[in-house]
Formats: sequence, structure tokens, C-alpha cells
Amino acid sequence: MRTLFTAEMSELADDLIQMSRHVESAITRASEALLTQNVDLAQKVIADDAKLDELEATVDERCVLLIAQQQPVGLDLRTIISSLRISASLERMGDLAQHIAESARRAYPESAIPEGHLEIITGMTEAAKRAAGEVVTLLEDRDLNVAAGIVSDDDELDQLHSASYKTLLESGYTGSVQETLDIALMARFFERFGDHAVSVSRQIVYLVTGDHTGSRSHF
Repeated sequence: MRTLFTAEMSELADDLIQMSRHVESAITRASEALLTQNVDLAQKVIADDAKLDELEATVDERCVLLIAQQQPVGLDLRTIISSLRISASLERMGDLAQHIAESARRAYPESAIPEGHLEIITGMTEAAKRAAGEVVTLLEDRDLNVAAGIVSDDDELDQLHSASYKTLLESGYTGSVQETLDIALMARFFERFGDHAVSVSRQIVYLVTGDHTGSRSHF
């Protein structure tokens, strides 16, 4: 019975890694679609989000069955509960990548990025892609130094998010209502993507250290 439980726990970990790789692919392709007006690539990101939803459902079902059938305690129970939370964060990250792809598709054949915001949005795509790659590595290796990198990327996304809003309030800004809405939403999508990456990192910190406060002292 214990051998079966160990195998199920291993499959649970593999499912989360698979989800994280899907998220990394989604944000990478959504970013490219956004920056290059590639509507076909944007459509693929949107269509593939259903696969991530299916993976989340698989993880959730596995966790519920493990709790019901195995009655885990201690670290095993912590791992299962954390896996549910990580799964939810990864699914949300996939949704945000989908939203970014939808912004690119909606604006096609024009760019969804208003003039004057390209540098800020490009910076956000790079930080988001780094964070997504680090989430994959963190789930594979559970290295807290990687968790610190995710927090750093989130800080950069927060700063760029604030910068994007400041440009909308400048006296010389002449963007249309639609352009203003597009940049505000897009910056928010990237900022929230970073927040969910940090949520994943905090769950791994909790599993490794037992600290559930989210303290940065472990980074």
C-alpha cells in the first residue's frame, strides 16, 4: 500500500511539473504573439489553455483521492495541500497567458501595444518568461535560490506595472480610450502572472522549510 502511495505522490509531482512547462510555453508564445502581431500563434495559446485546465482537474482529483484513501499526515499531507494550491496558481498563470494572447488577437493586424509602451511591455514579457522558467526549475529541484529569483522577477514586474500606469497619466499622453484600456489590462495581466509565480514559490518554501508565513528571509 505504501508503495502505491509513493508512486501516486511521484505522479502528482510530475503532473505539477508538466503544468509548469505548459505555462512556460504559453507565456513564451503569448509574448511572441504580442510583440510580433502573430495571430496564428496567439490562437494556439488560446486553444491550448484547455489542456492546462485538464491537467489541473487531474491534479485536483489525484489530491482528493490521496487524502480520502490514504489519510496522509505530516509532510505528506502538507505536500498534497500545497500541490492543490500550486495547481490553482499554475492554472491561473495559464489563464493570464491566454488573456495576453487574446489581446494580441483582438488588435490584429495592428499591435496591441500602444506607441510609447513597447519598452515597458517588452521588459514585462522578459521578466514573466524568466519567472515561468524558474517555476519549472523550482518544482523540479526545490532550490530556494531559484525561489529568490522568482521574487526578484516579480519585483521587476511590479515596477514596470507602476511605470506603465505613470505613462498613462503624463500630460503629453494622447492615447485613445481603447489604447489606454489595452495597456492597463495588459500590464495587469503580466503583474498578476508574477504574483502567482511567487505564490508557487512560497508553497515550495513552505514544503522545504515548514515556514508558512511567506517570509523572504528564506530567499
